[in-house]
Amino acid sequence: MGGPWTEWSHILKVDPDKTLVDGETFADVCRTGTDAIAVGGTTGMTEAKMAEVVEACGTHDVPLYIEPSHSNAVVHSDDLDGYLIPIVFNAGDIAWVTGAHKEWARLDDDIDWANTFTEGYIVLNPDSSVAEYTGADCDLGAEEVAAYAEVAEQMFGQDIVYIEYSGTLGDPDIVAAAQADLDEATLFYGGGIHDYDSAYTMGQHADVVVVGDLVHDEGVDAVRETVEGANDA
Repeated sequence: MGGPWTEWSHILKVDPDKTLVDGETFADVCRTGTDAIAVGGTTGMTEAKMAEVVEACGTHDVPLYIEPSHSNAVVHSDDLDGYLIPIVFNAGDIAWVTGAHKEWARLDDDIDWANTFTEGYIVLNPDSSVAEYTGADCDLGAEEVAAYAEVAEQMFGQDIVYIEYSGTLGDPDIVAAAQADLDEATLFYGGGIHDYDSAYTMGQHADVVVVGDLVHDEGVDAVRETVEGANDA
């Protein structure tokens, strides 16, 4: 197992369907100190919106990935370092385990498989768009989440396991339980990271802290605080 993410502590997720804070640019976003930028979102994704963000970030020296929600949101660009593809292990709708992935493979003859990596997602905020979108079973205790993480790594060979609380700060004990059941996989955590303390807290248990809406809601200075918290954890 291994990949560049084994050296990361912070990812900034940019949603092409959302705007930046007034006066800020993608150059500012790329200078926050984050280890990587992932471009993606759950709703409102189009190829044109995705291409615009990839082009804007691609001229800066920060690893750049697409995390698509469906095949229509995928663009191909020499500026990209790769593709991070969610597989939602607790999805109620099988489309988000294999179905959407099958459609991408069917419709896209130009997939760069050498730079396409999957993430074993466990979605835990029932009120989030991604939970509704995937029909995720979010009523899970720490033991069940840890078991999903173990299955993702040991049975399905996932290099990345992703605990996703999208929109709210999750339970550190659940994240810690997932980490305890992983051997070599890298544990990502996303959801509710909004300042130094929240990034530091989750960074104590996850290998990589993922920050999303903050860059759109509060801007790059707030993101820099989370980078410091994740790096210090």
